[in-house]
Amino acid sequence: MWRRQRTFLEAFGVMAKALANGSQAAGTQEDCEGGSRRRSWGLLVTAGVGGTLVALYAVATPFVAPALRKVCLPFVPATSAQIQNVLKMLENRSGSLVDIGSGDGRIVIAAAKRGFKAVGYELNPWLVWYSRYRAWRDGVHQNTRFYISDLWKVSFSHYTNVVVFGVPQMMPQLEKKLEEELECNARIIACRFPFPCWIPDHTTGEGIDTVWAYDLKHSRGCETKSLEITPEAES
Repeated sequence: MWRRQRTFLEAFGVMAKALANGSQAAGTQEDCEGGSRRRSWGLLVTAGVGGTLVALYAVATPFVAPALRKVCLPFVPATSAQIQNVLKMLENRSGSLVDIGSGDGRIVIAAAKRGFKAVGYELNPWLVWYSRYRAWRDGVHQNTRFYISDLWKVSFSHYTNVVVFGVPQMMPQLEKKLEEELECNARIIACRFPFPCWIPDHTTGEGIDTVWAYDLKHSRGCETKSLEITPEAES
């Protein structure tokens, strides 16, 4: 009797030990699988965060970079009133047109719809690509061109109509550049901020929608406006 009980107890102990070992092995396997899943999720999260940061950098850099330049020229979309005021200043005008700092292409597209061969220069590539899409969407892509370029590295000598959405810091230098490059029949239209030396020939709008038009034949520099023509003395 005692031997049978002992044998039973030994068998029970072996079974219990086997179950314990099996449970421990299963737990170890689950831990391994759980650790593997956690590592996989960690890699996915790291890749997702990294990809998001790269995408944000690619999108934001063209908008932030102008603020780091010597003369900051931020993108501020033209209002409907500004566009109408610019078009008013272009009445009875012809020839080529350029928008310096064309942004999302609103002025260029509006001018093209009025029959101008219009060109926009913009430093932000995203805005240039969007402008090209808008011109195609509005059916004026054949009369418009958009270029990714720094305005200080472009010659505007072959344009007869120039539109500028500038800031006060850049206007003196731009005034000098345009005076040196443009022909006498050119008209320069400044939006939001006037040129410091030139006297406008026409003004329309009010507040931020004010537009100033300068006919270069009347605005050949600050010095020439103060000179008085006197008859030569008789010898």
